[in-house]
Formats: sequence, structure tokens, C-alpha cells
Amino acid sequence: MEANNASIRAETLVAFNRLLTIMDELREKCPWDRKQTLESLRHLTIEETFELSDAILEADMPEISKELGDLMLHIVFYAKIASEQQNFTLLDVLTGICEKLIRRHPHIYGDVKAEDAATVERNWEQIKLKEKENVRKTVLGGVPKSLPALIKAQRMQEKASGVGFDWADKQQVWEKVREEIEEFRQEEQKGDKEKSQAEFGDLLFSLVNYARFAGINPEEALERTNKKFIRRFNYLEEQVNQQGNHLHEISLQEMDRYWNEAKKLEKEDGR
Repeated sequence: MEANNASIRAETLVAFNRLLTIMDELREKCPWDRKQTLESLRHLTIEETFELSDAILEADMPEISKELGDLMLHIVFYAKIASEQQNFTLLDVLTGICEKLIRRHPHIYGDVKAEDAATVERNWEQIKLKEKENVRKTVLGGVPKSLPALIKAQRMQEKASGVGFDWADKQQVWEKVREEIEEFRQEEQKGDKEKSQAEFGDLLFSLVNYARFAGINPEEALERTNKKFIRRFNYLEEQVNQQGNHLHEISLQEMDRYWNEAKKLEKEDGR
């Protein structure tokens, strides 16, 4: 087993060195690659990240492997551009992440005890805060501003929890959800759009918090529901088209019938 692992590592290093060589050649010879900057690659990296996310949700292993390769290329690309500008090198990137992992895992590389994942997460956030003391970073300052709102809410709650600002148990969070539902309903019934929006935001935030306590990733949960809705609606539309009709020509009752057929077929398929 150890010999096999050593062989794989050796082959991986050869493949990685090949990627670095290709990157050098592309920056020298390819007009498109030569003109790229950190800024021009940014939106492409975001797109690649979402493509990886889609592949993970689909459990498509060949596609996950492909998308990881695309992201690896981007990392090498950024480091190559930075090294040309004498800002940092890929060696700096790799050394930095290795040192960070060692610092933030004192239960592995030190004498700190951590028996569960929650303790590891708290230690991570506390160590991170100490690292940022000299640069005056706030607890929530490390959450990217451009994150989608649902993911941002989850990350902010995780970071606040890491320094002890959290509910004692799941039941308290559920009571908060119920409270926010009632407050939203009251404002919505009054017809105050601005206050209704604010209360709806509070409700979503509390639901994200409850999902965290329940061990559910809210972004993943919502995306799975999105995909389910797409499957069922596509089935509905397909069935209507096969009858020679258009969606706007049939009744809601007929739509519901096809929708329920789609649900039944999904259950039979084990979805």
C-alpha cells in the first residue's frame, strides 16, 4: 500500500511539473494566454467554481475530475502572472497553505485536544482571529462581500459561532424561526412592502441558522429543490407539448395532474 502511494505521488509530481511547463509555454507563445491578467481571469474562475459545484451535486465523478483540473489550471495561471510581476510565486502559495494548515490544526501538530469537528471549527476561527490581530480584521471581515446572500449568511453565522456568539440549542433557533414567520406575516398583512422585505430577510436568516444546527447546507438544499422543480416542470411541459397544446392553453388543474405524475415517477425511480 505504501509503495503504491509513493508511486502515485511520484506520478502526480511529474504531471504537476508538466502542467507548469505547459503554462510557461502558453504564456510565452499563445496570444490569448499572454494577454490574460488576474482581473480578466476572475469571472472565468467563478464560472469554473460553479461548474464544479454542479458536478458535485450531480455526483458526476468524471465531471468533478475535469472541473478540478480546470480550477488547478486557474491556480497555476494566477501564480504564473503574479510571479511575472514579482509579487509572489507558486512556491509561496504552496508554502503558505502548508504553514496555515499546520498552525490551524494544533490538535494534529501540537498538544491541543479536539475530539469533534465542532471543536476543530471553533479552534480554527479563534486561531484565525489571532493571526489577524495585527491587521485589525473583524470576525466577519473575512466573509467575501460578493458571496451569494444565502452562502454569506451561513458563513457569517459559522464565524460568529466560532467565537461563542450562538444559540444554546436547536429548539431555541426553531422558536426564533416561528417568531420571524409571525413578524413577517404581520407586516405583509399591513401591506408595508419595505418592512415585509426586511422581515422576510430576517426569516430567511433564521432558517439558514436552523439549517446549520440541523447539519443541512442551505445552499445545497435549495439547489436540489431547484433541480427537482426543473425536472418536474420539464416533464409537465413535455407532456403538454406531446398533446399538441401549449402551457398557456391548459388549466391549472391539468398542470397539477402532470406535476403529480412527475412526482410519482420520481418516487418510483427512488429520487
